[in-house]
Amino acid sequence: MTAPLPVRPAGEPADRVPADATPRQKPPSRLLAPLRETGKLFALAAAVTRAIFRRPFQVREFIEQFWFVASVTILPAALVSIPFGAVIALQVGSLTEQLGAQSFTGGASVLAVIQQASPLIVALLISGAAGSAICADLGSRKIREELDAMEVMGVSPIQRLVVPRVLATMLVAVLLNGLVSVVGTLGGYFFNVIMQGGTPGAYLASFSALAQLPDLYIGEFKALVFGFIAGIVAAYRGLNPRGGPKGVGDAVNQSVVITFMLLFFVNMVLTAIYLQIVPAKGS
Repeated sequence: MTAPLPVRPAGEPADRVPADATPRQKPPSRLLAPLRETGKLFALAAAVTRAIFRRPFQVREFIEQFWFVASVTILPAALVSIPFGAVIALQVGSLTEQLGAQSFTGGASVLAVIQQASPLIVALLISGAAGSAICADLGSRKIREELDAMEVMGVSPIQRLVVPRVLATMLVAVLLNGLVSVVGTLGGYFFNVIMQGGTPGAYLASFSALAQLPDLYIGEFKALVFGFIAGIVAAYRGLNPRGGPKGVGDAVNQSVVITFMLLFFVNMVLTAIYLQIVPAKGS
């Protein structure tokens, strides 16, 4: 026999909540939202790092993404590095002239370009030009439910789409960093010698006296880390758009802003660690 249905007493409203009902859980505080987003970003970074060493590796996708990232960033990087090197050389040259230490202009300006300006220029251009395109591409795939269809078929979107794009941004960042360092150094040399009346021999002598091989290593390492950050942030915002096509556009803007903030913070941390570990030449 079936159990009798409970009878509501007369006069009791139908929408009355019983006294012993389980209360609703309160919505999470908005203050915790940035922490959750940060945790998801680090989780994606860990998943991508693990997926890099798994098989199969998407060689064709990687080559296509590498060519795309390089094609949209190589010319702007070369053009931007010239005024950056010139501004640094002119500013350092003016300061050293006031202090009576013109012979150190070359070393100070070249170290600033190699250690600081070059990795940041490359990473900012990759984030603005290639990272925004990566975010828009993944976001459009997400709202069209292509990524969900891939998961249903047993294909990992991270392995298939994210890993080749992140590796492409990392490799292009390392290669472009060398190009920007050379062009920026030549630009600084030209403007210091031509516009400020510096001596070519003194410029090169101060560079060889102050610079050391670890300075180049830290610049390349920064470029590698910055390229990874640009690719991860672009992929994360592309995989998590909100609100359809408008949400994809908002995700693109957010990816660029978040990448810029992370780049400057990580650059400060890496620079502080490097200066503590590697002693200055001659010290």
